[in-house]
Amino acid sequence: MGKIKVLVVDDSMVIRQLLKQMINAEDDMEVVGTAADPIIARDKIKHLNPDVITLDIEMPRMDGITFLRNLMRLRPMPVIMISTLTEAGAAITMESLDIGAFDFVPKPKDNLGKGLEKYAEDVTSKIRASLKVNMRELERRSQKTKKEQVKAIQKIADYAPRVGQIIAIGASTGGTEAIKEVLLRLPANCPPVVITQHIPEKFSTSYAARMNATCSMIVHEAEPNQKLMPGHVYIAPGGQHLLIKKTSNGLVTMLRDGDEVNRHKPSIEVMFDSIIACGLKNAVAVMLTGMGADGADAMLRMKEFGCHTIIQDEDSCVVWGMPGAVFKLKGHNEVKPLLQISGRLLALTNRRADKESVKSTG
Repeated sequence: MGKIKVLVVDDSMVIRQLLKQMINAEDDMEVVGTAADPIIARDKIKHLNPDVITLDIEMPRMDGITFLRNLMRLRPMPVIMISTLTEAGAAITMESLDIGAFDFVPKPKDNLGKGLEKYAEDVTSKIRASLKVNMRELERRSQKTKKEQVKAIQKIADYAPRVGQIIAIGASTGGTEAIKEVLLRLPANCPPVVITQHIPEKFSTSYAARMNATCSMIVHEAEPNQKLMPGHVYIAPGGQHLLIKKTSNGLVTMLRDGDEVNRHKPSIEVMFDSIIACGLKNAVAVMLTGMGADGADAMLRMKEFGCHTIIQDEDSCVVWGMPGAVFKLKGHNEVKPLLQISGRLLALTNRRADKESVKSTG
């Protein structure tokens, strides 16, 4: 197999050169071309036939979002967004994932210094992962109608959540939209949901706000010592681990700084293990799309502890890395397509459900 062909699209010559240097330093990939704006990029795509594109958002003549929409409609391919570390940049990045971008990395800072090596590793690992992307799923996402993106469920008849249960969700690449698909279908009286999505600082704030405006449940970027309440969702903030702690006042959130775990902060493994530490055998854990294996070992531990575990199936994942890692370990009770996960969660947490309905369906 030849080298991965990358087209870098950015109006900054400095960024174009920096990305080119990082990518060309790898043995298995090369920058076959650069473009200062989408109009130039459009012609280079035709002639160079790249495998993946890195795309800036703010550019002259055509913005990155408009270009991405056109690209996903006319010539779908993996696109990694290069986003500014601002509130506005984060909001637009979340929109780009909604319309079909594979993943994103923040735009590098001028003072990266020693952090440049890690930044290069992030960029190049996502380029490699893009070759394993499920383009059918990205195309499905980009073609969703506005009607399909509105609240899917307001109230569910005959649903009464069991007291003391929680739902824990882990996700990475492709996960922001997969999480949304799950949350959209959960009612306002659902048990509390805790989520670790691999996401940088600032972006988690924008993401939580975006989910809160869309879902029936109340969605927070988690803060220290928040009591877990039914009808509420708690998303790990970028750059901090989210844990659950049992107190005399009930279950509360706890944030921890410290080292990365499995190369991630927040880490899914840290959150899952904290649930075991609380003795929550009735917790339900879900592993959605993502690169790598963060949380896989912990999900197996949850299953062995007595929790019910669900993984997203390969066909509906953008990347089946993390669910696939759980599958290999046999850490799952069930494998479910994305759009069936919410319904299964409701069956598992409904105290009115027939006991037979909560048995594993494989």
